[in-house]
Amino acid sequence: MKILITGASGFIGSHMVEEGLRQGHEVWAAMRATSSKRWLTDPRIHFIELNLGSDDALQQQIARHVKEHGAWDHVIHAAGATKVKNPDDFFRINRDGTLRLARTLLAEHALGGRFVFVSSLSIMGALHEDDYAPIRDDEAPQPNTAYGKSKLEAEQGLAEMADIDYVVLRPTGVYGPREMDYKIMADSIRKHVDFAAGYKKQIITFIYVADVVQAAFKALTRGERGHAYILSDGCDYSSRAFSDLIQQTLGTRCVLHIKAPLWLLRLVCRLGVSPTLNMDKYNILSQRSWRCDITPARRDLGFQPEWPLKRGVEACKEWYSE
Repeated sequence: MKILITGASGFIGSHMVEEGLRQGHEVWAAMRATSSKRWLTDPRIHFIELNLGSDDALQQQIARHVKEHGAWDHVIHAAGATKVKNPDDFFRINRDGTLRLARTLLAEHALGGRFVFVSSLSIMGALHEDDYAPIRDDEAPQPNTAYGKSKLEAEQGLAEMADIDYVVLRPTGVYGPREMDYKIMADSIRKHVDFAAGYKKQIITFIYVADVVQAAFKALTRGERGHAYILSDGCDYSSRAFSDLIQQTLGTRCVLHIKAPLWLLRLVCRLGVSPTLNMDKYNILSQRSWRCDITPARRDLGFQPEWPLKRGVEACKEWYSE
């Protein structure tokens, strides 16, 4: 199949490209002209520049591709912003860019099959802070971050497009080689310090990048049209589980575990002491339950997580060390 993968130079997108090539597909890696090809060195990759911020530019780029190479069979849309200086940029990139791409693909008859949109569990918000019940994909989303709201509005926009065959994936926290946020945590543990926030029990969930990739490629030909599937590795973890596994895997001894009250974290985030700590980040770190139900993904997509946390962290060891 001929597959377009957006965000190809990023963490998740680059792994999508590798899997597409492994499966023998004709893979088109969409990226900005200024994006790095650090992880895209395979000579089989076809590159295309797509400007998701401009109607005219995108129309010309996609029309040219269709004229010269024909339509794509499927599209995996992994492009998006997870960190911005201005919250409005989340909506400009995650919502507007997604919908502009989908509209242009339809208008130029550039998509023969399915559009798989990589969204986020963050769109659901803090639904079960008291009872710790699993978050289900049939519950009404209540996003409490600008990032989550931008992803939700992209999903809602796709639902209003009558002619597009699409599936949404909502992964929980994705980790693996090339991901930087969890690497920062690993760096801290290597320096013998681990930080956590809040004294109330916290249940967190993870998914290794290879399992997200697995779900995306299954969704190209399986799953209910228009459905949004929650993804995790199927397990729940305490807030210490990830840091303990990193410590064990890296062989770091004598780590100081610091647990700060949520009011202090909120103050730090509100004051903007660090560019990575803002009120969106506070809402994410303070959420007490990220438990989620992946039964629909197992049933409809044939999704079977292959990377429990221990295996995934061990696979990250070499990359973290480098």
